[in-house]
Amino acid sequence: MSIDDDRAVLITGASTGIGAACAVHLDRIGFTVLAGVRREQDGDALKRLTSDHLVPVLLDVTDESSIQQAKARVSELIAPRGLYGLVNNAGVVVAGPLEAVPIADLRRQLDINVIGQVAVTQAFLPLIRHARGRIVNMGSIAGRGAIPLLGPYAASKFALEAITDVLRLELQQWGIHVSIIEPGAVATPIWEKSRAEASGREDAATPEMRTLYGTLITSVRKVVEQAAARAIPCDAVAQAVEHALTAARPKTRYLVGKDAALRALLIKLLPDRISDKVLTSVLNLPR
Repeated sequence: MSIDDDRAVLITGASTGIGAACAVHLDRIGFTVLAGVRREQDGDALKRLTSDHLVPVLLDVTDESSIQQAKARVSELIAPRGLYGLVNNAGVVVAGPLEAVPIADLRRQLDINVIGQVAVTQAFLPLIRHARGRIVNMGSIAGRGAIPLLGPYAASKFALEAITDVLRLELQQWGIHVSIIEPGAVATPIWEKSRAEASGREDAATPEMRTLYGTLITSVRKVVEQAAARAIPCDAVAQAVEHALTAARPKTRYLVGKDAALRALLIKLLPDRISDKVLTSVLNLPR
């Protein structure tokens, strides 16, 4: 099988949430979508929502052999055209006080959200260069400003900001645009999974850690749940991805959601100490 289309886009982490929304949206507007999924049944579920222009590709961003197999599959599908776009979307959320987060969980956070993004980009860059394609990284407003309990996640998104900046400069000589999407609260299953995992870590924490951080966890969780109730749909992020892939001069950064825009403004305007005071008040942090 080969694809007779100059606009083939690979999306990692396309099984659910933002990745799935991007896959469905880009398929709807005429792209050929190579949907990176970890399980065949996830690909089958996507196929039921899309046209024949969506092709599931098994891809685990933490497994080098899986990445190489996906590269071989994609190369076969799109030859000789090259890859028009790569959307680095795969990601997880590890939450909890940094003092109490198991190091294995922190490594997993960075392995998926940072190392995995670079590994996939390295593998597919020759195909992108051939087509003078584009790269879109899925960041977060947490990549501009961190809040308590989301240290591991924010660290991964801060890193992705730096990676995006470097790639943008290194790849401009071949006309490759590199953008990052920075959503605020988005209605996606990733946060439910994160809360479940965080609850498990709390149950496994020592009595000392529960005593030290119990008040902070209760306060932050309440605010996060309120933000989740106001979360924007994944389609808003998919539209930003579309613009990054199609605009003659795409933005380098796409803030998505009013909360993201407000947070970015405050980060820009407020000195650190003042920002700390604002967050302490808004999140009702112990002091």
